[in-house]
Parts: sequence; C-alpha cells; structure tokens
Amino acid sequence: MSELPEIPDRTPGQRTGRLAGVGLGPGDPELVTVKAARLINAADVIAFHSARHGRSIARSVAEPYLRTGQIEEALIYPVTTETTNHPGGYAGAMEDFYAAATERLAAHLDAGRDVVVIAEGDPMFYGSYMHLHKRLAHRYPCEVVPGVTSVSGASAALGRPLVEHEEILTVLPGTLPAEVLAERLAGADPAVVMKLGRTFEKVQRAFAEAGRLDEAWYVERASTGQQRILPLAEVDPAGVPYFSLALLPSRGGEAIPAPQPDAVRADQPRAERRGEVVVVGLGPAGRDWLTPQVQAELAAADELVGYTTYLNRVPVNPRQRRHASDNQVESERAAFALDLAKRGSRVAVVSSGDPGVFAMASAVLEMAGDEQWRDVDVRICPGLTAAQAVASRVGAPLGHDFCVLSLSDRLKPWEVIAERLTAVARADLVLAIYNPASRSRTWQVEKARSLLLEHRSPDTPVVIGRDVGGPAETVRVLRLADLDPEQIDMRCLLIVGSSQTRVRYRADGQPTVYTPRHYPG
Repeated sequence: MSELPEIPDRTPGQRTGRLAGVGLGPGDPELVTVKAARLINAADVIAFHSARHGRSIARSVAEPYLRTGQIEEALIYPVTTETTNHPGGYAGAMEDFYAAATERLAAHLDAGRDVVVIAEGDPMFYGSYMHLHKRLAHRYPCEVVPGVTSVSGASAALGRPLVEHEEILTVLPGTLPAEVLAERLAGADPAVVMKLGRTFEKVQRAFAEAGRLDEAWYVERASTGQQRILPLAEVDPAGVPYFSLALLPSRGGEAIPAPQPDAVRADQPRAERRGEVVVVGLGPAGRDWLTPQVQAELAAADELVGYTTYLNRVPVNPRQRRHASDNQVESERAAFALDLAKRGSRVAVVSSGDPGVFAMASAVLEMAGDEQWRDVDVRICPGLTAAQAVASRVGAPLGHDFCVLSLSDRLKPWEVIAERLTAVARADLVLAIYNPASRSRTWQVEKARSLLLEHRSPDTPVVIGRDVGGPAETVRVLRLADLDPEQIDMRCLLIVGSSQTRVRYRADGQPTVYTPRHYPG
C-alpha cells in the first residue's frame, strides 16, 4: 500500500470526530444491531459505497435509522465490473479512490464530526470499509461494530446447520480459478463461495467438477423481500447478482427437510397484494443514463412491459416475466400492463428517454381512465430525455425558452404540425424536434426546414444528434440552410436555434453551441 496521505493540522484543543465502521447485516433492517442503529442515528456524517449508478444497498438498509440533517458522503467506486483507462489499471484506480475517500472523511473528522461508514454484512468480512479503516483508524478514535454476515443470513434462510461438531467451515471467493475452487470444495466440510455475479458459471462448474453440485444451495439476497433459494444445479447464470452465495451446509443436517424449491421461489401471493404500474424512462441509451430511482423500480418489478427494442436494454432477471411488443401498439401495451397490475403484479412499463415526452406515460394514463382499471395505481418515474442528451453534447442550446415538437403525423395531422412550426419560428423559440423521419415518412424534414426559413436566418445553428449515448453516436452542427433531409432518420433529434443561439469553436475545432439566458430589449 502507498504511504498514507497527510492530514491537515488541527486547531490545538479541538475535539476530533470519532470514526465507526458499522455492519448492517445481510439486508433486513430488523437485523441491524441495537448498537449499530444507535451509532447511525447519532452520527454527524453517514458514508456509504455505491457503484456509478448511485444506488447504495447499505444506505437503503440503514434508512430507518437515519435522521434529518445528517451529512451523507456517497463514496462512488470509479470502476466495478467495467474496464478503466487509469494508467495503473484497476488497482491504481481503486488506490486513488480510497486515497480521495480518506481525505473526504478526514476533513469531517478534523472538524470534530463523528463519521459512521455503513457496510452490508460485517465490515471486516470481505467489506469495503476495511480499506478506509487501514488508512484512518490509527489517526482517530475508532471502533468497529460487527454485523450479521451474509453467510449466517444464508444459513438461517436455508434452515440448515452451517457447521456441527468438529466440522471446519471453508469460505472461498468466487474469483479464485475454477481448478482451485474445485480442489478446495472436493475435500471440504461445509463451505461457502461468495462473490458470485459474473463468476457464477465458473463456480457452478467447480462444484460439479468437485462432485458436490447436488449438495449445494444457492441463496440470493438473504433476509430481504427479494430473497431466493434454489438448488445450485437449477440456477440460471443469467441475472445472478453479486449479493448471492453458494452454500454447502453441514452434512449433519441431512435429517432436516430441505426447502422445497417451489415454496422458496414463491413471493407473497399476488392475489393478496395490491398491484401497480410504474412507467419508467430508461434515458437515451445505456446504464450510465439510467437514474437510481428507475433502476430501483426495475429491480422491484414482477413484470416488464415494453417495445422490444427498449425492453432489450433491461438486463434479464429470471425472476421477472418480460412482455415485448411492436412499436405502434401503445394503447394495447398500456391495457395489458394495467390488466397485469389489476391481478396483483408490480408492472414496470419501459420507455426510452423520459416516459412523459412522446412516450408511454400518456398512453398508460389515458387507458387508466377506464372504469375497469380505476383501482390500479399508476406512477411515473422520469428519465433523461433525448433533447437534454443531445444538448449536453454541444453545450447549452436549450439555455433559454424552447419548444419540443414531434414531426410524426401518425397521431396528429400535418396541418397542425405546420401551424405549430410557423408559430415557434415567429416566436423565436429554440426548437427540439423529435421523430423527424422514418422509413415511411421521408418528406417532413424538408417541409419543416422551408417553414422555419420563412422566419429564421439561413445561418441559424442546427444540432443533429444521432444515437446519442449509443455505440454509433454522432453529433453535428450546421446551418439551417445546409440541413439535408436525406441524412435524417428516426434515430436523430434536431435542435434548431433561435436568433440568439451562438456557436463558438474551441481550440480543437469542435463547436460549442449555447443560447444566452438574457434576451435583448
């Protein structure tokens, strides 16, 4: 490990804060210890780790014990399963991350604030907290509060003894090579393999090679409402989360009936709970554009409903049922989702971008007005829409008043679109154009350009964003007079500037487009 970073000198006599690494147990907030709950509630600062999506399982478990006014420090890993361009690779990126996190927490401790770092399970058992402990515990008053480990939680959920008499428990990380895992498992008494997720197929294969697959169990998210228990041999590798483990229980427990797969797979009977529809926005493309709220709603759903292309962007979870359909059956899709919810399902209807902008939110709410679905709750979770995504790539073209308009005449006549284009041009509004063209609509872009040129300068900046956030992303800036309809398709979004929109070229020749906040006169 590199040298520890220097901590700024404190004012003489100033009280330093206390550091605590607090274990939260396997996931059920009721398994948080009394001491952990007390320290969490009393702390000035709550720190927790998360991946780049921003959601923290630790924070969600600790939430019942938080209080208003606490400072929250989200320690966001720079890399989890993805690659990194850090010159030191993964190890270098994580070393820099923990050095920076140390400085952030030390600043609070130096100011006299008590800091609690919360961690799933036990903070010293494969926990991220230990890396902060090594850097800070010798400098500040510190204590570690143990938590119920995932191993104990899984054994309790399985209802089988973990170890008995002179048995030896072996705990193995799934990141070990398959041959090492197989060798250790072959001669083991009870054993646990942690850190599954992407390692699962290798782990499952190692159990088989060791001749222990038929004895092993799979436990996912033990003690939570999303708990799953299955024989390890029956688990589909697709969708196995990191928070799961493989368990060889004590052989002395054979007289105890094993859990029945059908029983442990079942959640609360749907007929006994109230279903709902949540319409979620996936953003323009990829996980990085997804909000933590939408990710949480997708994870909680029983059923996913959506246009095939958008539904394919959601990772497969074998617990969920997926219902894909064509792009032009919004009303039928909405009715189907409402029917599922009426029967007790938690249904997520997926949209690209934001569901309230030319997407599924309106379709679902229109159908939900029918008397047969009066008792079905409908919620909307926003997403980043294409206009914002494209604008961000070039600067701030939407920095002043703007209008959003669709060129599609599938649901409204072209005459209405033409009137609105003319009104927007006259009003000198920046214009974001959705659905500019498709295979069956190839002439609207040229008509729109002509209408806009009646009231806009030929030099008006136009931003063309295509597949923003995706692998084929392109963003171009040109004059309105140079807009070529032949180069526009359904995957494009256009932003047409106002008379005040400016283009400035950087030293590298790339354009920055912005609309000033102040309007002349």
